[in-house]
Amino acid sequence: MPAAPAPDAPSPRMRLPSALDAVGPETHYREVERVLRGEGWTPCGTGDWAVALASPDGTAAARISPFDPVGPFTAHLYEEAAATGAVPRLDLHRRLAGGADLLVMEFLLPIGEEEATEFFERMRRGDGELAGVSEVVHRVHTAALAELPWCGPLDANPSNVMRGADGRLVLIDPFYADGPALYGMAQEDPDRFVTTLPPAQRRHLTEIPLGASGP
Repeated sequence: MPAAPAPDAPSPRMRLPSALDAVGPETHYREVERVLRGEGWTPCGTGDWAVALASPDGTAAARISPFDPVGPFTAHLYEEAAATGAVPRLDLHRRLAGGADLLVMEFLLPIGEEEATEFFERMRRGDGELAGVSEVVHRVHTAALAELPWCGPLDANPSNVMRGADGRLVLIDPFYADGPALYGMAQEDPDRFVTTLPPAQRRHLTEIPLGASGP
């Protein structure tokens, strides 16, 4: 497995569109997508809860989710574990209107399932250069479990390990909202649901894309 890069050798970084400077809690997620497409960013993937756009030079990717309660914790993980080299370079994080979320990070490539499974096993054991990221993952996840009503367990999906342009393996999106529990409460106990999740945090709840989880 490639060793983590030295902290003084960051992967290439592109200049972000200046229009993103004004993006914030009042910005609709579709407006963010419109701005990026206008700057030449192109679709490069659709997964559960988010779409991804690649920058024109291929060095960055924007993850746009209409509804993502765990987005701030993912961004916090990338910031806290940056020195380990085992998480993506984070270029920008913004909370958007109605519970939407924007993450801009380095562009990554998929890897094989066997290699990803080995990464997760080594991280679980805290082996070698993965000891640092393992500690941060568990610390941030503990905070997410305490603060979010529907935070799920750590996600060891092999697709959550990818490769950077410099060859290192990185962990992405290990935290997620427990969709079945969240949407189940919305259907079965709506009175409790609306008091648990304020309107300002769930405006686009029904607009998330689903790449693999079904309807």
